[in-house]
Amino acid sequence: MESNYELCERYDAEKIARLSEHYREILKLLGEDPTREGLLKTPERMAKSMCFLTQGYEQNPVDILLSAKFTEEYKQMVLVKDIELYSMCEHHLLPFYGKAHVAYVPNGYITGLSKIARVVEAFARRLQVQERLTVQIRDCIQEALNPLGVAVVIEANHMCMQMRGVQKQHSVTTTSAFTGIFLSQIQTRQEFMHLIGQ
Repeated sequence: MESNYELCERYDAEKIARLSEHYREILKLLGEDPTREGLLKTPERMAKSMCFLTQGYEQNPVDILLSAKFTEEYKQMVLVKDIELYSMCEHHLLPFYGKAHVAYVPNGYITGLSKIARVVEAFARRLQVQERLTVQIRDCIQEALNPLGVAVVIEANHMCMQMRGVQKQHSVTTTSAFTGIFLSQIQTRQEFMHLIGQ
């Protein structure tokens, strides 16, 4: 039976070709035969996968927030919690995944709620360490919106700890970063921590 299915993806053809050659060599060095049926298209798939997983390098997170920046006198906490994230550990090129909780207290400007999730995604889709990812999200929101304060907490599982090395399956890493009133006002920080813990 003939299929009319056609996958439509947009990639830089030259980049994919160059990456594919490297992945083909990696397969050989690992003792595999990249010419066997199951691996024929694997180098290209790996190249496309890596381009997808690191597409954040092509995005400007500040521009994402500024694309939906609105004047608003609201001065209470805005919290977007349980934002799913998937990233690649830069030390072993293995995934880490979890959720981000992001809050800010506006100072004359707000942004579209989906833009907060897009900022998390833009920074996560790069080679990362969780500590830097947390700070980058915080600093981006502070720069773009100049709020009274920003709070970011990330909880993640790291495959480099689960699949290799220490092999601890249930460990979770939590990182946090704060600015403004989340640092100076303990009540505001406690409210944030209470809300994300519910």
